[in-house]
Amino acid sequence: MTAVATASALSLPISLRSPSKLVPRKVRGNIGVFAVFGEDGGSVSKKSAWSTLFNVEDPRPKAPLYKGKILDVNQALEVARLDIQYLDWRARQDVLTIMMLHEKVVEVLNPLARDYKSIGTLKKDLAELQDELAQAHKQVHISEARVSAALDKLAYMEELVNDRLLQARSTTETDQAATSPSSSAQSLETAKRKLPRKSLDVSGPVKSYHPSLKNFWYPVAFSADLKDDTMIPIECFEEPWVIFRGKDGRPGCVRNTCAHRACPLHLGSVNEGRIQCPYHGWEYSTDGKCEKMPSTKLLDVRIKSLPCFEQEGMIWVWPGSEPPAAKLPSLQPPQGFVIHAEIVMELPVEHGLLLDNLLDLAHAPFTHTSTFAKGWSVPSLVKFLTPASGLQGYWDPYPIDMEFRPPCMVLSTIGISKPGKLEGQSAKQCATHLHQLHVCLPSSRQKTRLLYRMSLDFAPILKHVPFMQHLWRHFAEKVLNEDLRLVIGQQERMINGANVWNWPVAYDKLGVRYRLWRDAVERGEKRLPFTK
Repeated sequence: MTAVATASALSLPISLRSPSKLVPRKVRGNIGVFAVFGEDGGSVSKKSAWSTLFNVEDPRPKAPLYKGKILDVNQALEVARLDIQYLDWRARQDVLTIMMLHEKVVEVLNPLARDYKSIGTLKKDLAELQDELAQAHKQVHISEARVSAALDKLAYMEELVNDRLLQARSTTETDQAATSPSSSAQSLETAKRKLPRKSLDVSGPVKSYHPSLKNFWYPVAFSADLKDDTMIPIECFEEPWVIFRGKDGRPGCVRNTCAHRACPLHLGSVNEGRIQCPYHGWEYSTDGKCEKMPSTKLLDVRIKSLPCFEQEGMIWVWPGSEPPAAKLPSLQPPQGFVIHAEIVMELPVEHGLLLDNLLDLAHAPFTHTSTFAKGWSVPSLVKFLTPASGLQGYWDPYPIDMEFRPPCMVLSTIGISKPGKLEGQSAKQCATHLHQLHVCLPSSRQKTRLLYRMSLDFAPILKHVPFMQHLWRHFAEKVLNEDLRLVIGQQERMINGANVWNWPVAYDKLGVRYRLWRDAVERGEKRLPFTK
């Protein structure tokens, strides 16, 4: 993969200036100094006492000569890294200049200096120092502008990479961007104008699920909800299934349709580890084999079953045609957390739209104004910070860590001080935390089975408070209803042709990566993006 990046586009002094030189010079007074000449010909005095703190090597001599060349991603990132190093070095020189000038002011105002300097000389010295300080502060403002420009360029480079991932640029547009003018500002603006707007195409009626999306382990129920004599009917990828426990207590999953007359099996009962059809009493074991046919000769009849396992308080099935993966994912809350609530809901939205919503926190102060985000201020900038190849990261400025776990799970850890309040700069810095698991099982093209689990690392006594489970459910439903009215509206417009991912922005990063991952799965790619 290549990125269109030139040294001129990044406007780095490293490719335009020669290395700075150390030139000794004389100064008034008894303080020994030497001068460092920067790229603008100005000097920065450095006192030996501060040499350890400010003795940072100028990175410009190490800069490769990339001016006017098309760079690959690694070269472009190297240029950006050197740009940041240069800005760090330049900022240290600016700060040192101001520090030394302030020391000179103190020296001039020293009462001892009045013994051998006239008032006129002191005024002249102070006036010169005032001019130098004004120039130094001006240089600081220039450095601040350079930092801002560097961050803009890094954001621009991220756009280039995202555009490549979204396959939104053609080879012709890449070549055009590479031949942009030599002026750094013109080059950057020209390239931005020539880049097409990024978008994902998620529009029209929901298509049938691709078989590749079925080749994963899916959590379908909480273990606590499945007793020995009960069953749980579910839909998974538009097929009806029913889960029950066999004679050995292990769960099984069979098609929720009797082989005899297509009666729903979940309307029957579980007897001695077999599910009995309520129509004519046929009984099936957890592997789908019919073991009883009352009032007739026993025939070799079998209904379809799915691989089904139980782990860490959850029941999993493998609905795909490929051999199941040998290892089930772990969805346990982090160490020190206690599970307080496990809730199941059937929602009238496609599971991808629900995942899009759960992977987005920027909507909270606008959508959840009567629940957990009540009273939140609207940040000037919301970012999701994540590794370049990851599906996890953390929100800024919210103290929330979040991860998309394929194929349909969202895990989040929220730093809190008390219910409804946020604190700290990151989740790790907060004293108490709430951990959430959302499982969005694709029931059908317009329906999702949501499994929600909530854990806390404080107040364990709440687990034993009567009716607390009902209170947690009430609160969860209230939060979810704030989202549902919006997501259902999205779904209606999507079915009529609207693109629900028409204009992604920076804080949509995790949702975009989920969509890119899912697109790759549905294309049948063997190596999926953002996963190991």
